[in-house]
Amino acid sequence: MEEILRVENLKKTFPLSAKQRKAENTKEKRKTALAGASFSAYRGEIFGLLGPNGAGKTTTLRILSTLIKADEGDAFINGKSVRREPEAVRAQIGFLTSELKLEAFFSPDYLFNFFSDLHNVPLDVREQRKKALFEKFGIDKYAFTKVGDLSTGMKQKVSLVISIVQDPDIIIFDEPTNGLDVLTAKVVTDFLLELKAQGKTIILSTHIFSLIEKICDRVCILIDGKVVCESMLKELTAEKNLEDKFFDIYREVKGEEV
Repeated sequence: MEEILRVENLKKTFPLSAKQRKAENTKEKRKTALAGASFSAYRGEIFGLLGPNGAGKTTTLRILSTLIKADEGDAFINGKSVRREPEAVRAQIGFLTSELKLEAFFSPDYLFNFFSDLHNVPLDVREQRKKALFEKFGIDKYAFTKVGDLSTGMKQKVSLVISIVQDPDIIIFDEPTNGLDVLTAKVVTDFLLELKAQGKTIILSTHIFSLIEKICDRVCILIDGKVVCESMLKELTAEKNLEDKFFDIYREVKGEEV
């Protein structure tokens, strides 16, 4: 297998305000989001980051997408360092997060064109991709409707399409089905499998066991900012389903019942 992503000893902390320290009942002035995370992903696979809220999944993906910098460690995408070569990394990836807020005033058509221009997508290619993707996700009917007037599911579809305007080989998704109705979630899930069939590499984070079991080849479990398991999914679930296996690992790591 060809390694396409290598994460090496990522560490990241964030400052805690007095209000946050009180809410978390701690005197610590910084919160550890990542405590030396390391893992690898390979070309043409769907790689899942699994963990509870606060495990470090979103922080990891934001570092990989060059949105934030790690305090220590590095990650390499196709050999390019996210720390030293962020522009080269951004040119190769698509990134979708549930935190992405599209400007309500603009239409899907305008936003697709705008982000295509940012990625220097040729005009003829842009129009071909826009037509195909808009038709696939039913956006064509709302191409000139303001984003603010779209449903939550349609906004998510528009966000997904915009994240891949340049047809990237590596696509990073943070909670891609979070908050979606079952029909829209299925559309997104099916599309992830289509991307894999095209030879794309997909890195996604989720806390949904069924999504991992349905589409992932390998899985990495994060707990308290640490990688506690990295395995082929079929090997991890050889004797137990993913949910039961996860809680076995969680109890072993945390030493507490759930």
